[in-house]
Amino acid sequence: MAKMMETVLYYNPGRPETMKHVAMMKSVLVRMGVRIKNIGPEQVLEKVGYLAGMEGYEAAEGSAGGEGARSVPGELPVIPEEVMVLKQFSSQRLDMLLSGLRRAGVPRIALKAVLTEHNSDWTFYHLYQELKEEHETMTAGQQS
Repeated sequence: MAKMMETVLYYNPGRPETMKHVAMMKSVLVRMGVRIKNIGPEQVLEKVGYLAGMEGYEAAEGSAGGEGARSVPGELPVIPEEVMVLKQFSSQRLDMLLSGLRRAGVPRIALKAVLTEHNSDWTFYHLYQELKEEHETMTAGQQS
């Protein structure tokens, strides 16, 4: 059976208080043999499929080096929280990863998603917005 490369796309807004946790998280991923790809603020308008290295995806128009590259950094939307996107994980390996992170003392990352055919076409920012909305709905208690 060909080994699919498990990958974590990880976005961190760069808050100093998260840096220790990032190191702990990366050590868990390394021990599991999972590839980690850091997503930077300049990549939030790229499609998730492109960031995950899926076939058939290319850099967005206007991204670094592309035609019409953005000259005004202020145009990029800002993601203020950590986001984790998991690619090629079986449910068993996903459980293993989450329990490994808990055991290592990594605080829960609220905004997580598994890469799907559906969300791979979204920009990273769109995925963030969907996750945030879903998270707020789930944590809002009994609001309709």
